[in-house]
Amino acid sequence: MSAHLSRLRVRDLRTYVAADVVLGPGLTVVAGPNGAGKTNLLEAAYLACTGRSFRAASDADLVRRGAEAGNVAAEVATPAGPSVFSVGLEPGGQRTRRLRVDGNPVDSLLDHPARPRMSVFLPDRMVLVKGGPALRRSHLDQLLAVLRPGAAPLRRSFHEALRQRNALLSSLRARGADVAAAARELGPWDRTVAEAAAALTAARAGTTQAINPAVQARAEELGLSGVLEIAYRPRSSADPDEVLAALQERHGGDLERGFTHHGPHRDDLAVRRDGRLITRFGSQGEQRMALLALLLGETDVIEDATGQRPVLLLDDVMSELDAERRARLVALIRGRGQALVTVTEAAHVPGAEDPDVGRIDVVPGAAESVRVAAGGD
Repeated sequence: MSAHLSRLRVRDLRTYVAADVVLGPGLTVVAGPNGAGKTNLLEAAYLACTGRSFRAASDADLVRRGAEAGNVAAEVATPAGPSVFSVGLEPGGQRTRRLRVDGNPVDSLLDHPARPRMSVFLPDRMVLVKGGPALRRSHLDQLLAVLRPGAAPLRRSFHEALRQRNALLSSLRARGADVAAAARELGPWDRTVAEAAAALTAARAGTTQAINPAVQARAEELGLSGVLEIAYRPRSSADPDEVLAALQERHGGDLERGFTHHGPHRDDLAVRRDGRLITRFGSQGEQRMALLALLLGETDVIEDATGQRPVLLLDDVMSELDAERRARLVALIRGRGQALVTVTEAAHVPGAEDPDVGRIDVVPGAAESVRVAAGGD
């Protein structure tokens, strides 16, 4: 059994004065009109289990207007027994986020073994498909850290070496150093950056290869025509000697700019269908399907690697899908762990009336669980 949320209590968070909902381990439909607070409920679940929001938000933004403090707590069912994760928010206090597990203060929730992992679909996350490469690099590195915890330091090591090399380049440029003099001082950092860059590039390439079969399978099951491919586009080699040679060849250009222009900090992921970028040759609905295939495929790979299936938080996922693709999506997520899906009308989720599907109706300022089901796994 994967860890899942069994209950969520919210006080003075966003639009909520208070909410207390019971959750089953399967599919739960969160229904309500626009502006009622459905996304806020998903945000509360994410906040309780990670200590952070999935939206750019300060504590002052999170605490309900007019309230001095807020709190969210999630009861989590795990194979080892229940745990309670909570986050207290007090914008005026010295420590704005008070994190606790089973009542005990902790510095972070992210590394706790009982914490359920989360996979989030938001309309804003379409930037993973349509936005700039920095977002896709960050997403890939987060996935790498989950699939290969031992590789998590690779990104930090590379960026620390890059920061040091860039600081030296800026200093050399300010001093008016020529290329020959710069090369002598850059030598040790060239080697350090090259080794860190090659290791990170190889790890990213391996992660991309690992998720591609699952992503392609989910795209087909969702009804996306053609072959969907997540293609890693590195700007440097996975061979440290080749990266070193490339850095040395670019001494002049880097000195002129004052920063390093070559390396994995410029990598990208291309989302292609039949070899063509889906951002250029796909409709909005097809791009949404590609993002769903990516997230669902990653969820499968994470479960295979860790033995724990992430909780799916799917916000406004049905709005641009036709009836057939809605049915395909529900067929993919039902019976495969916990999923919370927000919709303006419950009828937008095929099978929402079935007894094994949980239901939360949300009205402005409050959430009421009108049907709580076991939510079959």
